[in-house]
Amino acid sequence: MTPEYWTQATQELAACDQVMRQLIQQFEDAALTSRGCAFTTLARSIVGQQISVKAAESVWQKIIGAIPDIAPHTITAQEPDSLRACGLSARKITYLQDLSRHFMEGKLNETGWAGMDDEAIIAQLSKIKGIGRWTAEMFLIFHLQRPDVLPLDDIGLQRAISLHYHGKQAVDKKTMLELAQLWQPWRSVATWYLWRSLDPLPVEY
Repeated sequence: MTPEYWTQATQELAACDQVMRQLIQQFEDAALTSRGCAFTTLARSIVGQQISVKAAESVWQKIIGAIPDIAPHTITAQEPDSLRACGLSARKITYLQDLSRHFMEGKLNETGWAGMDDEAIIAQLSKIKGIGRWTAEMFLIFHLQRPDVLPLDDIGLQRAISLHYHGKQAVDKKTMLELAQLWQPWRSVATWYLWRSLDPLPVEY
């Protein structure tokens, strides 16, 4: 499912930023999509922590091979050795198990997310082991499809801004924030196109 705001966002970004205009034209047939499953999005985000998009997809496919029905109860029922064989570290296995328990015990206020602001959701999700700000921001972008999230700690976003705006020179968070003012209120969309410019596979969580 693509966000309702996508067309408006791409039009406004293209009008205010030349780099965005070029990227939107280059990838005009692609868009952010939601899988429609909060647990899957968070689980994929944990799997994707600190590794490349390609590596994360490879590990995830192995997990699906071992557990065709991805759900909290199937994750917790899985032997750690089986998950390790998929390429998961012991730490990530612990994170996935804790995430599963939170869902199984009803500790997450899923019905309330629509009425909560971004920071409140980040604070709630950060109570789960292994979920920090970056993982929560991936959830905001990919599951809840919030339009104005800027994941400053994302290495891919840092690389893309360096490549497209700063002649491949390293950029700090202050520089990123200043640049991203131009993209408001569509920073999630701008981020997605910058990710798309780096990888042959669209980023999905």
